[in-house]
Amino acid sequence: MSQPAPPQSAPRGRSDATFLAVGSLLNGVLAYVFFALVTRSLGAGPAAPVAVLWAWWGFAGAALTFPVQHWIARSAALPGGEAAVRRGLPHVAAAVAGASVAAGLVAWLAVDRLFGAEGEWFPLLVVAVGLGSGMLGVVRGTLSGRRAFGSVAAALALENGLRCLAAAALWWAGVSSPTAFGLALVAGYAAAVLWPAALVPRATGSGEADAPLAFVSGASAGQLLAQATLTGGPVLLAAVGGAPPQVTALFAGLALFRAPYTLALGLVAALTGRLTSLVEARDWSRLRRIRRGLTGGTLAAALLAGLGGAWLGPPVMELVFGTGVRLEPAEAAVVAVGSAFALANLVLTVGLLARGRSAWVARTWLVAAPAGVVAYLLAGEPLVATCWTFLAVEAVAWLGFVVLEERSDRQVAGRQG
Repeated sequence: MSQPAPPQSAPRGRSDATFLAVGSLLNGVLAYVFFALVTRSLGAGPAAPVAVLWAWWGFAGAALTFPVQHWIARSAALPGGEAAVRRGLPHVAAAVAGASVAAGLVAWLAVDRLFGAEGEWFPLLVVAVGLGSGMLGVVRGTLSGRRAFGSVAAALALENGLRCLAAAALWWAGVSSPTAFGLALVAGYAAAVLWPAALVPRATGSGEADAPLAFVSGASAGQLLAQATLTGGPVLLAAVGGAPPQVTALFAGLALFRAPYTLALGLVAALTGRLTSLVEARDWSRLRRIRRGLTGGTLAAALLAGLGGAWLGPPVMELVFGTGVRLEPAEAAVVAVGSAFALANLVLTVGLLARGRSAWVARTWLVAAPAGVVAYLLAGEPLVATCWTFLAVEAVAWLGFVVLEERSDRQVAGRQG
């Protein structure tokens, strides 16, 4: 029976973090470059179908890539090893395929509304995005489980790098078909096949595992709710009658302040296996120190984010997104603080996943949702209310994650004692 891998040494951990930070940064920057190529090639109106497909790409990453990746990374760090992944992967792959086909069916039923009169191929692209997202999750998870974080970083950067190359080729050739640029988006998933060995788990370990579908479905539901909280503010504001400039400003503010979150999505690839090893070793004192450090760090970061958001947020927004695209200092501060809690919630989510508590993630977001309703009703003007809704949900979810993580450790320690 193979044993969980030991925690990484400090130099190796710093090196891994550097690789992952660079890969995540490049992935984020190249995402903006890709969409800029799309809009400059097609124009704002014709690019709309690709924008809808791009939105689905974001949700597919949360609902499919993230859960599959962290399920594999956690499983590889347990005694079951990659043999457990090998055993459960067919069931997980079938679930990913089913979700992708279901999304494609919805897209087909609403094809004119979502993609326009000439979007008949986009439902198939929706299916391809779902399947590709699951495949990337397998590759990143397997590479993370093998501690090949340099390769994980390269895969992060190459995903959108390949999209940019395809879109640049279409732009240079003068192609004006949205479907072609949709195919360029799908081309990013070719990054997965550059690591063919990562698509086939090894037969190492005992093969014993928790129910993979329960883990993946819980993580998927939780990440969907987290994604909706993180990015859904402009949709809510538009739905309640916010002025178009306000919707644009809120979208820009959220995009700016969640930049650290986007960077951390790649960095946490190294965290799952490490935390799982600590949980498996029942190293409660170290886990407690990590939790306390994260709690104190989150509160300090929230304070700094509020001050910095109020002071620098409005001018930086105008510098990046153009004159007039700005939130008022108070609103920028609220969004910045909410984004700080969102970053902490990502790390705490990985902590619960490392403990095998994926169902608790979704429950935490559901419990936090009423706080957003209360904040909205008390805050008044739609833009201000929407900003406070975002902060309230993130803050209450953060408190719930902290409490549940400590509760999980106490339960296991109590059974052990």
